Formats: sequence, structure tokens, C-alpha cells
Amino acid sequence: MLEGLPPNNAAHVMRLSCDEATARLVSDVVVETFDPADAAVAAFEEKPSTKDWSGGPWLVEAYFGSAPDEDALRALVAATAGEAAARALTFGRVEARDWVASSLEGLKPVRAGRFVVHGAHSRDEIRDHEIAIEVEAALAFGTGHHGTTRGCLLLLDKVARRRRPRAILDVGTGTGVLAIAAAKLFRRRVECCDIDPVSVATAAENARLNGVSGLVEPVEASGLSHPVLRRGAPYELVFANILAKPLRALAPQIAAASEFGADVILSGLLARDAPGVLAAYRAQGVVLQQRVDIEGWASLLMQKRA
Repeated sequence: MLEGLPPNNAAHVMRLSCDEATARLVSDVVVETFDPADAAVAAFEEKPSTKDWSGGPWLVEAYFGSAPDEDALRALVAATAGEAAARALTFGRVEARDWVASSLEGLKPVRAGRFVVHGAHSRDEIRDHEIAIEVEAALAFGTGHHGTTRGCLLLLDKVARRRRPRAILDVGTGTGVLAIAAAKLFRRRVECCDIDPVSVATAAENARLNGVSGLVEPVEASGLSHPVLRRGAPYELVFANILAKPLRALAPQIAAASEFGADVILSGLLARDAPGVLAAYRAQGVVLQQRVDIEGWASLLMQKRA
């Protein structure tokens, strides 16, 4: 599981060797606590030949563009995973390219319904019937290993079994995995946006890599006021895989941009945040159809009813 892009060519790193459950807890709390522009997290199981520690089979690596507050991080980990994990943290510096490459080497393709998200190193493992989405190793955010992306892909697969939406929007596209998946599946244009210019460039490059650059052309936008996004409305399918707070704030805009009966797939929220997000959308006439929980993260399939 990887989340975030290394903020600079050289990064400050926090490492923790531990069991899988602790690795997932720690990586999730770092993702939830820090802005993606400031921190990147990788949590993965190391191959036996590369293990050189005694703490456990999993490694968490959190990367920061500037020196983090070590005491604050230890306190955060202690509150989440216990004092032993906090004491086991180590800090240092590393070249960003090194961690991206080494992290992705140990990651297997991720399958969600008919979709598979993979790196270039796993091309030979793709099956004939699968819709493959390749993510460049140097662009690690949103590889599909995070529970939110997997949940959204599973819900997209469900939607596709009953309809073929014509107008599609991906809000907070990240690396563009969801937009690329929809473009490949439906062979339709997918409007997409992100507040971060690095993510916009990343999504555009991944669209080119996956042969859908003519269908996926991300724009930099905060909210849905960009002329390109307005022209595409009303939408029959909307993705918003961001975080709970912006999901709540965007509820009126997303509802207004969705036509009656539209499917709205929301994610990026911890399970405990789901009730607040559901309430915000219910107030806009968008109601829950199905919920998928993966690794403590919730993905919601909603439908506009009013």
C-alpha cells in the first residue's frame, strides 16, 4: 500500500518494522494526519531475502519534504499502535527515487472486479480478460493498493454491470486510476480534476501510458467551477476519492452537477467518518446504495434521488 508522492527529490524518512496489522494502522494514521503534499507513506511486506531486522515482516516508511517533529510522530504512533511501536520508530534521510522503486518491487498487481492495477514490472502477470491500469513507478500515489482505490474500483464494476454512463466525472483524480478505469471500460470521455498540479500532471501521464489520453485530460481545479467541468454536466457517474472533510464541503456542488439517478462513488474516508459524509449527501438528495469497507476505509455507492 502506497499513498502520496515524495515531496522533494530528497526526503526525510520515518521507518517502522512491525506486523501487518500495526503497519496498516500506522500508515493509515499518517495518511489521515498529514497533507499529501507534505508526506508520503508506503507499507509493504518485504521479500525474505531483503529482511535485515527483527521487528516483523512488514515495513512502514513515511517520507516528508521537511524534517518532521519526531516527538509528535512518536506520540501519534503510540496513541494509534502502542508504546512499543512508537519506541521502534527510526528517522533518517533517503533519496525519493530509491524508496519508490524499492517499494513497488514488492507490490503485486491489485485486482478489484475486472480491473487490475499494476506496475510495469508486472505486465506479464495480466490475464487476457482483465482491464489493466498501469501506474508509472515514479508516480506512486494511488497505485490501487490503498483500500479506497480498491473499493471505488469494485463499486465501478458493480455500476457497469447495470448501465453505461455517458457523462463521467472524477473529482480529486490523483494519479487518474479511476478516470482511466472508466475510460477503458466505457470508451467514453471522463472529465477529471485535482487541486494539486503535480497530480494533474501525473494523471495526464498515466492516461497517456494507458492509451486513453484522448479521453482523460485532467484540469487543475478547486471544486467544480472550472469551465471544462461545467460543460460536461450533468453527470451520470461521479467519483470523489478524497477525504471526509472536502467530501462534506463538496456535497452541494457534486449533487448539483449530477443528474437524477446518477451514481456517485465516494471514498477516502475512514469508517468512523462515513456517517457525517452520508448525512451531508442525504441532505442534497443523494442516498446510499452500497458500502464497501476495506482495511478500515469506507467506499460508498450513492444515487441521486432528488
